[in-house]
Amino acid sequence: MRVLGVDPGLTRCGLGVVDGGVGRAVSCVAVDVVRTSPEMDLSARLLAVADVVERWLAEYRPDVVAVERVFSQHNVRTAMGTAQVGGVVALIAARRGLTVAFHTPSEVKAAVTGSGRAGKEQVTTMITRLLTLSAKPRPADAADALSLAVCHLWRAPMTQRLAQARVESERLARAHRAKLAAAARQAGAAR
Repeated sequence: MRVLGVDPGLTRCGLGVVDGGVGRAVSCVAVDVVRTSPEMDLSARLLAVADVVERWLAEYRPDVVAVERVFSQHNVRTAMGTAQVGGVVALIAARRGLTVAFHTPSEVKAAVTGSGRAGKEQVTTMITRLLTLSAKPRPADAADALSLAVCHLWRAPMTQRLAQARVESERLARAHRAKLAAAARQAGAAR
């Protein structure tokens, strides 16, 4: 499976493509950061990011797009810009029929480092090791994008199994309730 990880941001938007292999094997295909100037109009900034994401989707053909979920930030303006970029990326991917998965920063950190409270430098160091990169991806947005892709590759099978188990559990519960109702009707008719 090939995943495009996106660390959304208006000033710096990290993009990373990672291929997943057997088990937990992962390899880096591409990584970069889209930069836009705060001096630009918001719509122009969003369009600039969208144009690059479109090119990446056409060039690298990922199976899934993993985007960092905006959890909460003290700076509302930054959170809004991050959410807007994430929305643009999700829309572009959805128009291409791609699955879009959102992961929280703590999920990503836990997947890559083992701790949901890991710092940016820990994440960068671990993603460099996991992908056997010759140098640390810089800035941190690039490392975060790669981490999002790896997180999705490692979490997706478990998430799919849980969803399948939930569906099966609900099916069994409905069947059990139907049997109980039928038994209650039979008991009532026998009286």
